[in-house]
Order: sequence, then C-alpha cells, then structure tokens
Amino acid sequence: MSAADSITIARPDDWHVHLRDGAMLRDVLPWTARQFARAIVMPNLSPPVTDMASAAAYRERIIAAIPPGIDFTPLMTCYLTDDTDPDDLARGAAEGVFTAAKLYPANATTNSARGVSDMRRIYPLLGRMEAEGIVLCVHGEVTDAQVDVFDREAEFIECHLRPITHNFPRLKVVFEHITTQEAVNFVLESGGNLAATITPQHLHLNRNAMLVGGIRPHAYCLPVAKREAHRLALRKAATSGDPRFFLGTDSAPHLRAAKESACGCAGIFNAPFAIESYCTVFDEERALDRLEGFASLHGPAFYGLPVNRATITLERREVEVPAMLSAAGEGIVPFHAGETLGWRLVS
Repeated sequence: MSAADSITIARPDDWHVHLRDGAMLRDVLPWTARQFARAIVMPNLSPPVTDMASAAAYRERIIAAIPPGIDFTPLMTCYLTDDTDPDDLARGAAEGVFTAAKLYPANATTNSARGVSDMRRIYPLLGRMEAEGIVLCVHGEVTDAQVDVFDREAEFIECHLRPITHNFPRLKVVFEHITTQEAVNFVLESGGNLAATITPQHLHLNRNAMLVGGIRPHAYCLPVAKREAHRLALRKAATSGDPRFFLGTDSAPHLRAAKESACGCAGIFNAPFAIESYCTVFDEERALDRLEGFASLHGPAFYGLPVNRATITLERREVEVPAMLSAAGEGIVPFHAGETLGWRLVS
C-alpha cells in the first residue's frame, strides 16, 4: 500500500462532543473513544452541569462507561448561567475538574433554557476567567426570533463575540461549530486567543441537505447548515493548516423517533465514523498532509495540553456506514447513514 493510500497521525481529540447520560452515554461513548483520546464534553444535560460537584460526578459516570482496554479522557466543561459562581468555576479549573466553560445563549439549542440571558450579566465572570486562564467555549447564535435562522451566527459575531473579544483580549475563546464565511473571517482577523472548531457535517452538507426532496431531519442541527459558499469557506479554513481551526464533531445523538417527529430534535450523530468523514474531506481537498494538524495538533496547542503519544492509521478502503445503529435499546441514525466512505480507521 502506497503512502497516498495510508495515513498515520497522532491520535486525535474531539474538542466538542455530546455524550449524554445513562443508557445513551453507555452506548454512544464507545464510538467516540475508539478514535479520540480526549474530548471536551458538553454540559447541557437535564439538569445541566453548572458547578464543580456536578461536573465531577458526571465525569465519574463517563469514566465508568469507557470500554475496558480503551484509553479515553473526558475533559469537563461548566455550563454558564446568569448566576454562575466565579469562585466555584475558578476552583474547579484549578483542581482539574473543568477544562473550559461553555456559553449557551438562553434557548439557543438543546437543553439551553438555563443559559445566559444577557451577555453583560456575565462580564464580571468573563473577567475572572481571563485572569484565571479559563477557556470560554461559545455557541455563537443570537436567539432573537426576529433574526433569520440562517443569519444568527453572523449576527452573534457583531452583537456579542466582537465586544467580548474586545473587552477581554486575553480571554481564550473557542467559537464552536462555525458555519459561515463571516465566522471564518472573524477568526482570521483575530489574534491567537480566538480559535474555532468545525464539524464534519458542515464540511459535507449545505442547507439543501435538509430541504431538497422533502424535510430531512437527520441533516438538521444547530447551527443549521448554510449556503454552499459557506460550506466551501469552511473546507478552505479546515484544510488550510491555520492552527486556529481544529476538530470538534459536535456529535449530538438523538434517537430516531426523536428526530423523525413533529418537532425533530437538532443534532447529528456523527461519532461512529467521524475521523473517516474528516479524512474524506481532506482527501478531496488534496490536503491529507494537513489532517494531523487539524485533528491532533492544533487543539492541544490552543488548550495548552500535550499531543497524544499514541497514533491511529487510516487506509484508503471503503467502509459502509450502517443505515441504523442501536442506542438505549432503540434505533439511532448515524451521519452518512447508508453511504460508503473511502477511508477506514484500521488501528
């Protein structure tokens, strides 16, 4: 097998994942752990993970669900509210419980009702985070019902993210799951304290995937996929080699019944074949030599963590993605369901 048909990289990390809890956690975690050494775990459970004690307890439940023989480290986040205790957050970060804090604008996405209602209310907390060196992870969408759903990310940049980065220039911020040319440009125009994660679905899909040929709920996530020009901008950014862009799947499992309903849940379950999906994009963009940076190097550098010593190998071999998997005793539809990908994780 030639070098062009095989690639070995440092074991990657997922800098944005939803692992859920209970039976769902037990069944979806192995898909993430088979390929990623570490993962930034989202705190939007019900009730959310809003303090050090609940984060430590959730981490123990995750560790208990790791399959035997698998090396996987969950990196916990604190769900910010209007009333987050700065001392608890700082203590949790100092003691290694929190790796970052997560900002959800109230009602922006799944289980975000207790998120921040007014950004100005948490400015004192952001100042404390800046002083303590705590990373802020941001779901970047406004929630004003008058703003078009396809414009909410761009609006968030101007209304909230630009003021935050201006007022707290030393605060490290991860603009998560970016979906627009505007977001790419904002990162490129900013200094080294702002980075962004990019999901596999936003590299593969534009908004036609949700709407052409009928409503396709398994292509629906938040932020929603945008026009083709935005998808191309994301692919250019991801494969550019710029260290401010790195891997974050935003894998968000929902059972098939919850997706195929009158009010289908937002989220795409991409964990089962995430690294194969990314590798396919980098191959199509003739940038396989930059996959390791995006998947394995840029994230640790931004978070100040060591690169994983272990490696993974992908080969140019077809892998058929099942139309259906099982989680919590029911059916769950993975990203790329029924498709054939051209790369397979072999070790």
